[in-house]
Amino acid sequence: MTRLALVVEYDGRPFVGWQRQDNGPTVQAALEEAVRRFCGEQPVLVGAGRTDTGVHAAAQVAHLDLDRAVDPGRMRDALNHHLRPAPVAVLAVRPMPEDFHARFGAVSRAYRYRILTRRAPPTTERGLVWHHPNRLDAEVMHDAGQTLVGVHDFTSFRAVACQARSPRKSLDLLHVRRLGDVVEVNVRARSFLHHQVRNIVGSLALVGSGKRPHGWIQEVLEARDRTQAGPTAPPDGLTLMEIGYPGWNSREHR
Repeated sequence: MTRLALVVEYDGRPFVGWQRQDNGPTVQAALEEAVRRFCGEQPVLVGAGRTDTGVHAAAQVAHLDLDRAVDPGRMRDALNHHLRPAPVAVLAVRPMPEDFHARFGAVSRAYRYRILTRRAPPTTERGLVWHHPNRLDAEVMHDAGQTLVGVHDFTSFRAVACQARSPRKSLDLLHVRRLGDVVEVNVRARSFLHHQVRNIVGSLALVGSGKRPHGWIQEVLEARDRTQAGPTAPPDGLTLMEIGYPGWNSREHR
């Protein structure tokens, strides 16, 4: 048996998410079909993160087992051939120890959320940003967001349908900056609750627009009540940027 890790980039717009489902195309299904066409085997891919409908990835990681050894470069190129025309690309194939696990072995996950803050709607980046027609104060959003860094009960920022056993998570980094018309929110943690990032962004946008005061984020956190937070930001602007493992991360090994 050969265990392999795939580093994968994809545009989430045509998919109903990462995980295989019956109600539409998924990234996992597209990759598994490409593997079948490459070597005739039908392994199940295990992803490091189950991105939702419309969410993108710059360096997702998934592992699979094959019965025989393969050349990583040849497999990468073959999978990309068989994936066409789906907007999915295998950036790297890495041989891994048999005990490697893409999900449970990850020590960090990083996401980026991009908000286009201008009156005119996006054209070339439609579906890749959240269009917010009013200007947002990125500095205020950043300062307010520091309340969330650390270990907290994130009940106010988890989806009602979240299946995580505990709402308690450690948020290692939250950074907001402006790049021209775009406000970029970067977050990193070992793991996230369902919709946690999008709910945080939706709440910070209310602060950045002046609709809520700076200290409101602290109040929402302490309330431990999803109804007290802001709306869930759309999936368009969210990208899974990297997965970290002991000794390497997916962005550095493409």
